[in-house]
Amino acid sequence: MITNKTFSIQYQLRSEKENKGRTPIYVRIYAHGKRTRFSLRKTIPINLWNPKKRRLQEDTREAFEINTFLDKIERDLEHAYNQLQGEGKIITPHSVMARYLGKDQVKKTLLQLSKYHNQNMTAVLKPGTLKNYYTTEKYIKRFLEIERKTQDIYLEHLNYEFIIDFENFLRRNVAPIQSRKLTNNGVMKHLERLKKLLNLALKLEWVTRDPFSKFSLKFVKTERHFLSQNELEHLLNTEFTQKHLNKTKDVFAFCCYTGLSYIDVKNLKKSDIVKGIDGKEWIFIKRQKTDQPVKVPLLDVSEYIIEKYKEEMKLDKRLLPVYSNQKINEYLKEVTQKLNINKEITFHSARHTFATTVTLSNGVPIETVSKLLGHTKLSTTQIYAQVLDKKISHDIGNLRTILEKQKKLNKHAH
Repeated sequence: MITNKTFSIQYQLRSEKENKGRTPIYVRIYAHGKRTRFSLRKTIPINLWNPKKRRLQEDTREAFEINTFLDKIERDLEHAYNQLQGEGKIITPHSVMARYLGKDQVKKTLLQLSKYHNQNMTAVLKPGTLKNYYTTEKYIKRFLEIERKTQDIYLEHLNYEFIIDFENFLRRNVAPIQSRKLTNNGVMKHLERLKKLLNLALKLEWVTRDPFSKFSLKFVKTERHFLSQNELEHLLNTEFTQKHLNKTKDVFAFCCYTGLSYIDVKNLKKSDIVKGIDGKEWIFIKRQKTDQPVKVPLLDVSEYIIEKYKEEMKLDKRLLPVYSNQKINEYLKEVTQKLNINKEITFHSARHTFATTVTLSNGVPIETVSKLLGHTKLSTTQIYAQVLDKKISHDIGNLRTILEKQKKLNKHAH
């Protein structure tokens, strides 16, 4: 028996359940004036029990083994009590018993974490972003199945080695989910989402250490393609015989002059076109990705495209005929091939074209462009804002003129 002022352990025999000279033995825990007991799931020979020593008389091997077992029970229970005390937890007989039995520390797994995240983030993350987490989860499941030969893994078993192995698995394109091999940035995106999941686990106190603490995400800067002024004009002035290519070309051009993303132009309704502060037509929407309000004045090209499809969209709430993301990118590839534009143009390139060719290169300040794009930070706009050689040449030309004037003024002054 272990006893102090607030905690004690005793053993109790259930003699009323005696059977063939043997009786079940229970352990009783006292803590802070309360008590509980649980069965040790053992029976002992009642005639060998010494009530004073609370042990069996060691006349047999069985008695020695049971006494050794009881010694360990006491040590483990005392250790559980000391752990709870050291952690500042509320101590009751039940909490000591739960810690001893390992029931107060339910071990969470990686896939449980992923499920918890996906269920609780539906109101926080946009559907497209959440869809990416489900894709990452699929890769994690394949990695566990193929590399670790398991269906899941405890969070406490995740370490630096796990991160490196998962990275290499993604780079080797083992059991690909998509037909194309993952790029470096594609691999980093999956690791970034895993890192965010583990940050959530830290906040939930499901883990005590971060496996990513010594791992750095290494994104490679990629060239963001956009149309030059000549290419944009060539696009606008070309009419195709196929209707689907014309529609794709027009919707893409509309976004080149409004800066809207694919999902925002797809969701664009007639009611989103309103009179702006200048009495002209503007687009008033909230970006689906960031929920940021966006106000974009319609330029002549945009107004022309709206008018072009007015009759076709008469019975539709939507403003323009927009194909699925997959189809529109597929058709856009046909468009650029027919126009001999040898660049990797995707629908997102329209947004980049708006930032560079349409606005910044024509002297629109980057702060204004940032507002038009619906960015919350100016640094985000700077990713799109590749300043063209033409604009640099123009600005430096202005600088030369100013410096020449200053030089002449200085000469006259002397």
